[in-house]
Amino acid sequence: MRVMVIIKATKNSEAGVMPDEKLMTDMGRFNEELVKAGIMLAGDGLHPSRRGKRVRFSGGKKTVIDGPFAETKELIAGYWIWQVKSMDEAVEWVRRCPDPMPGEESEIELRPVFEAEDFGAEFTPELRAQEDRLRAELERQQHKKS
Repeated sequence: MRVMVIIKATKNSEAGVMPDEKLMTDMGRFNEELVKAGIMLAGDGLHPSRRGKRVRFSGGKKTVIDGPFAETKELIAGYWIWQVKSMDEAVEWVRRCPDPMPGEESEIELRPVFEAEDFGAEFTPELRAQEDRLRAELERQQHKKS
């Protein structure tokens, strides 16, 4: 199963405080472990919300909202996408993770990623074929860039 591992933002991450060398070294080591174990599929840190935008959909209208966004505990500072056997395995990996926001209370959220079989009959053979084509094209584009 794939899971999204969400590193929640804090006041410091929203203020643009960058990690120190020790945290960068510790996270780099942890990422190496994830890659060697075949767990990590992707991952990145995110700029503070002041550099972001939101698009609100309501009543057929789309409204662009510029950051920063007020509620820090609802914001994301970074993420990983992991391939694991179970949520328990994902939790065990997070327990090994260095504290992503030293000196502040921080939180990491784990969310399963939907797989094709989760959608049931509504995910028709035609839609499955389209999904397969899109995934293959994305993979081709990624290999082309490397």
